[in-house]
Amino acid sequence: MPRTSLFALTVVVLALAATVISALNAFWLGLVLWPLLAGVASNVIWLNRRRTRILEASAAAQQG
Repeated sequence: MPRTSLFALTVVVLALAATVISALNAFWLGLVLWPLLAGVASNVIWLNRRRTRILEASAAAQQG
């Protein structure tokens, strides 16, 4: 897994934890903002996975 994916996974976990803490403290702005940050970070993970699959498929096509 690329380093950016690991960083993005860490951001997702921390943002979801911050969402729970915001909900428990009744901080409604945090309840809106933290899931948005988690969504952006999860898109980074999916983008890296897709890029890796495309590169592996192109390498396999060139070999055989």
